[in-house]
Amino acid sequence: MAAGSTICKAQLSMADMDRNYYETHEITIAQHPSETQQRLMIRLAAFALNAADRLTICKGIGGEDEEPELWDKNYGGDIELWIDLGQVDEKRLRKACGRAEQVIVYTYNQKSAQAWWRQNSTTYARFKNLSVRHLNAEGIDKLCARTMRLQCNIADGELTMHSELGDVVITQEIWQ
Repeated sequence: MAAGSTICKAQLSMADMDRNYYETHEITIAQHPSETQQRLMIRLAAFALNAADRLTICKGIGGEDEEPELWDKNYGGDIELWIDLGQVDEKRLRKACGRAEQVIVYTYNQKSAQAWWRQNSTTYARFKNLSVRHLNAEGIDKLCARTMRLQCNIADGELTMHSELGDVVITQEIWQ
């Protein structure tokens, strides 16, 4: 954790109708000084969309390059799911696809993400265990607080996050 990081606590009450997954997760997450509230909340949205008992939020910005934003390791230590955010470079994706059974990249800034995808989609098509999804999450930053209680409902791939600060509907575009 970088000096000056803000520690946030989130309680995610999950109701994922697509996977029949209903759990509550208590999460402590460090917000790096250079990380926006939007990006922090995108990390929580990515967690919600893939919630599982062993899914772990890693160090994020300022962390080690050896770790993704989130991962799910089996009991033998093998990486079953590697999740990164933003516009990931080819070298990092090649390494991730070699180490993990499944890799998901969530992009979130529409204009820059579309330009990045147009430039890299042909190259990334060769990674058979890679999924690239764009999150339309307008206003997600308004849910950010030091302590959060979020009700996360997922149906038909659409995530709705509710808190005392408001509601946000997050849709996904599957690019690969």
